[in-house]
Amino acid sequence: MDLICLVKKEKEKIEEITRCPKCGSTHLSIDYNRGEVVCNNCGLVIDEDFIDHGPEWRAFDHEQRDARTRVGSPMTYTIHDKGLSTVIGQENRDSYGKSIPTRSRAQVYRLRKWQSRTRIADATERNLAVALSELDRMASSLSLPRNVRETAALIYRRAVAKNLIRGRSIEGVSAATVYAACRQVGVPRTLDEIAGASKVSRKEIGRFYRLVARELRLKLIPTSPKDYISRFCSELKLSGEVQAKSGELLKLIAEKELASGRGPTGMAAAVLYIASVVCGERRTQREVADVAGVTEVTIRNRYKEIIKKLDLDMGVAM
Repeated sequence: MDLICLVKKEKEKIEEITRCPKCGSTHLSIDYNRGEVVCNNCGLVIDEDFIDHGPEWRAFDHEQRDARTRVGSPMTYTIHDKGLSTVIGQENRDSYGKSIPTRSRAQVYRLRKWQSRTRIADATERNLAVALSELDRMASSLSLPRNVRETAALIYRRAVAKNLIRGRSIEGVSAATVYAACRQVGVPRTLDEIAGASKVSRKEIGRFYRLVARELRLKLIPTSPKDYISRFCSELKLSGEVQAKSGELLKLIAEKELASGRGPTGMAAAVLYIASVVCGERRTQREVADVAGVTEVTIRNRYKEIIKKLDLDMGVAM
C-alpha cells in the first residue's frame, strides 16, 4: 500500500511540473536515465531522483518485447476466456531459462495438453471460441479497428446469454454481430461487404441481424451517406478537396430532403461522382460503382435527381 501511494505521489509531482520556474518555458523533457526533469530552453534541472515507472529492460522488436515481458495482455472480450487464463509455453525451458531435463519433458507435455483442454470447459465456451475466432477473421478481412471487434464480441456474448445461438449458424450470427457493431461504432459496412468476408449469404445475415437487434434491443441509428464518404474517397484516391465538396453537397441534399427513401451508399456514390467532376479529379461511374458496391444505373439516377433539385450546372456530358 505504501509503494502504491509513493508511485501515485511521484506521478502527481511530475504532472504538476508544466513550466520552468526560472524562464517560464513550457518546453520540458524527462531524462529517464538520470531521473531528471530538464528545461530545454535554459537547461535548468527542475526536479531529480523521480521514479521511472517503465520496465527495467529494453526491447528492440516485437519478439523481444513478448519474450521479456512478465505480465499478460489486457483483458479482452475477443477471446473466449477474456484473456485471463494461463498459457504454458511451447519452449522446453523453466522459469530460470534453463533447459528442462529429458526425463521431465513427458510430464510437461501432459501438463500442456491438459491445460489446453481445460481452457474450454463446456459447450458454451467451445461455441464462443469458434465464434470469436470467426469474428476476428472477418474483422481482419474488412480491416476493422479494435473497438469494432470488442463491440462485436460483446454483442455476441449477449446473444449467447439470451440463448439466441441455439439452432442457428455460428457464422451467420457472427457476421450479423459484426454488421451491428460497425453501425453502432460509426464505421458502417454494407451487407454485401460483410457477406463477401463471411461464408454466409446477404439474406441470411440480414435475417440474423434483425433478430439480434430486436432481441437485444440495440439502439442503432440509420446510416447516412456521410458515413461512407471518407472511406470511398480513400479507396478512389481522391483529395481532401473532393471530400470537403462532398460534405457541402450532402448538407444541401439534407436541406432539400433528397436522401430520404434512398440508399445511403448509392447517394454517397453519386455525390462523390459529382464532387470529383467539379474538382477536376473525375472518376468514371464504373470506378465509383465498384468501390461503393452499387450499380452504374443507381449512380445515374441519383445524379440526375441531385442535379435537377439543386439546379447544378455540371458543364460535362454524362
